[in-house]
Amino acid sequence: MNPRHTNGAPPPGGWLALAREVLDIEIEGLAAVRGQLNGGFEEALALLAGCSGRVVVTGIGKSGLVGRKIAATLSSTGTPAFFLHPVEGAHGDLGMIRRGDVVLALSNSGETDELNTLLPALKSLGAAIVGMTGGAASTLARVSDVVVEVRVPREACPMGLAPTASTTAALAVGDALAVCLMRIKDFGSKDFKRVHPGGALGARLSQHIASLMHTEQLPIASHTAPLSEALAALNAGGFGLAALTEEDGRLVGVLTDGDVRRMLCKSGFDPARPVAEVMTQNPRSVSADASAAQVLDLMEARQITVLPVLDERGGLAGLVHLHDLLGKGRVRFAAEEP
Repeated sequence: MNPRHTNGAPPPGGWLALAREVLDIEIEGLAAVRGQLNGGFEEALALLAGCSGRVVVTGIGKSGLVGRKIAATLSSTGTPAFFLHPVEGAHGDLGMIRRGDVVLALSNSGETDELNTLLPALKSLGAAIVGMTGGAASTLARVSDVVVEVRVPREACPMGLAPTASTTAALAVGDALAVCLMRIKDFGSKDFKRVHPGGALGARLSQHIASLMHTEQLPIASHTAPLSEALAALNAGGFGLAALTEEDGRLVGVLTDGDVRRMLCKSGFDPARPVAEVMTQNPRSVSADASAAQVLDLMEARQITVLPVLDERGGLAGLVHLHDLLGKGRVRFAAEEP
C-alpha cells in the first residue's frame, strides 16, 4: 500500500478498491499464520487443557485489546480465564496469580518492555508461560515455556505502523485455541447455555413488548366505578394494579397497591367512594411497538413493576410485568430440558 499523503482524495480505483486491498492483506496474513502452525500450537493447547487453575491472558496496547477478547472467549467456552494488564500486574495485581495458572502472553514484536519485565515474576509464582508472538527469536519467545508463532508478512496500515493484520491473526489463533479446547473438554450446547444466561435475555429484550405482554383476564374497571369494584379487580388480577378505563376502552388511570395504602393512611376506607378520587391519573405507559429493552429501562429508572401497554388510540392493549422481561414469569430463559 502506498503511504503517500493524498489530502483525503480517494485512491486509484476508489475506496472499495482500497478496502478490498486491506482485506486481501489481512487474508494474506491469516494464510501465513495458518502455515506456521506447528508443534508449538499443540504444546500450548496441552498446557491450556491441563491447566488446574485459570488462564491468565496478558498484553498491552492493541495486543491487550485482543487479549481481552481471547480471555472472554475462553471463559465463555469452558476455559476459565481473565485478563491481566501488565502495568497493573506490576503494581499488585500479581496477587491474583496462583500456582497452576497458565499465562498466555501476547506481543507482536515480543519485545514489549512492560510485558517482558513481568514474565519472570509470573514464572516465580508457578505459572507456565505461553508466548504468542511474531518474533520467534524475541525476549518473549526466550522466556516462554511454549511459543505459538503468529507472524504476518505485512500490516494493512500503509505506513506499516498500526497493528492490523497482526492483531487479526492473533485474534484468529486465540479463537483456534478456544475451539480446540471446546472439543477437548466436550463443551456442548447445554454447557454454553449455562454460562450464557444473558443470551436468551438479550434475545428477549430485542422483541416488541407486544409479544411479551399479558392480554387475557386483565384487571380492568371503569374510572366511574366505586372503589369497591376497582379493589375487586385489583385483587383478582394478581398484578398489583388495576387499569381504569373510559367506556371506549381508553386508559385514564390506574389503582395500585400503593394507592390503596396511601388512601388508608390518609382518609380511611369508603367502598362507595368513586375510584377516580384516589386513582393515579395519566399513569406511565408504553406503546405496543416499544422494544422490551426500552420498557425495561423505563421500569428500572422509575422503579415501576407493572406497566400498561396502549394501542394507537390510547386503549389498553395489555399489561407487562417486570418479571416477564427478566424471565421469571410466564416467559422463561430457555425451554426446560427433558
